[in-house]
Amino acid sequence: MRITLPLCTLLFCWTANAAVSAAPAVPAVPTTRAAPAAPAMPAAPAVAFAAREVTLDVGGGTLRGTELAPEAGQGKVAVVLLHAGSGPTDRNGNSTALPGANDSLQMVAQALAARGIASVRYDKRLIAASKSPQWTETDVRFDDYANDAVAWIRQLRADPRFARVVMVGHSEGALVAAVACRRGAADGCVEIAGAGRGIDELLDEQLKPHLTPALFEQHARIVKSLKDGKLADGVPPELMMLYRPSVQPYLISTLRHEPRAAIAALTMPVLIVQGTSDIQVKVTDAQALAAAQPAAKLVIVEGMNHVLKIVGDDQALQVKSYGSNELPVAPALIDAVATFVQAL
Repeated sequence: MRITLPLCTLLFCWTANAAVSAAPAVPAVPTTRAAPAAPAMPAAPAVAFAAREVTLDVGGGTLRGTELAPEAGQGKVAVVLLHAGSGPTDRNGNSTALPGANDSLQMVAQALAARGIASVRYDKRLIAASKSPQWTETDVRFDDYANDAVAWIRQLRADPRFARVVMVGHSEGALVAAVACRRGAADGCVEIAGAGRGIDELLDEQLKPHLTPALFEQHARIVKSLKDGKLADGVPPELMMLYRPSVQPYLISTLRHEPRAAIAALTMPVLIVQGTSDIQVKVTDAQALAAAQPAAKLVIVEGMNHVLKIVGDDQALQVKSYGSNELPVAPALIDAVATFVQAL
């Protein structure tokens, strides 16, 4: 079965026909399989949480985000640092490449606040409120994102309001989280819908159904050059959006990081969460991450898609969820993250 939706890979999205298939079998690693539940409003926290804008100066520019936390003097709480996925995805989980706002990460932050967990979510370099004239697409690297997250972790750790700091990364942000959690010594690390193989393998899988054999051969040539650390020339017009010269240095830097190696290097508690209705990242990716980090807890959420909404096998709902905030995030996702954070 195939449906048409905006498909996002790294720094851009395009409209593509995506295959919808049955979820893979349960892995032979310890797994919690969470069934979808009717959305419910969790109990209000013991103290009121308030939202405020926060900033962090890094690399000659300023990152801007939203903090959701108790007022000062209300006692220490855990804080979660949320990192968005690839491309022009902002702090709330919305992308300018998609037709509307799904507000997935904003909903995660609000739901965690209802469980008494603070959060900071922020716009990455070059994105939304964190655009700055000294940052250009040509200059940004994967390690800039990782080191920015480390700086946020350290700022949060120095804040006397917070008892512990956990980083939560979604999609490409899951790989950023794995790298930043190690460098920043976070108290816990959560990967949601993170790839369990190299970006080159993921690109092969996502692009092959949509390219002619000749174009796929050009894609393979370009990726090989980038993996070798060399800029690729002769990019066909059809592939220019993905492999334009200004983004190639970022892709080279990303290809140096392998998701399984990154998660295997973590020594703090780790949670991996994956939905069975995700048509961009598979359950087998989560299984691969869990195999690389046997101490991690793996939670499979039945019916959850890539933007963290329960859609099951409903094709229309799958498409709608990418650009609509009418659907709540999966309750089982919030249960898994909140339980993990509170147990640290």
